[in-house]
Amino acid sequence: MDFADLMHKRYSVRQYQDKKVEDEKLAVILEAARIAPTGCNKQPFKLIVAQSDEAVARVAKAGNMHGAPLAIIVCGEKGKAWVRTCDQKNIVDIDASIVTTQMMLQATELGLGSVWICNFNPEIIRKEFNLNDGLEAINILLLGYAAGEPASAERFAKQRKAIQELVIYK
Repeated sequence: MDFADLMHKRYSVRQYQDKKVEDEKLAVILEAARIAPTGCNKQPFKLIVAQSDEAVARVAKAGNMHGAPLAIIVCGEKGKAWVRTCDQKNIVDIDASIVTTQMMLQATELGLGSVWICNFNPEIIRKEFNLNDGLEAINILLLGYAAGEPASAERFAKQRKAIQELVIYK
């Protein structure tokens, strides 16, 4: 599958089969995160893999798991991220987003479904997983085998704005 096909195939899965993600596939997904580009190669992230029933239940206290058997909590270390010199913008959220995107696309290539969760309570995650003050839960990536019909690769024609609305040429 080429990259364009992969991007069109990926969709937000909100219903999962009761089937565990194989360790081999998880390792490939985590490698996609490890090699993700980050500002000045600072790599200011940590990944918490919640795959046991007990760990998944702890994540579910903070947000909707949609029945996924596995969650990767993407955390950022703000104090270790690159900071833009002209305005002091810390890019930890950008780095975490790149890491998450690479994992999502890798999961799709491996036949897994995913959904990026931002609607969760980070304080519950902090308490449930004993995060230190320097570590912030930025998002949660749910992974598993999708249940139900996949979204059509043709959906973008109707769901996305026209390119003319998004791009400004000067």
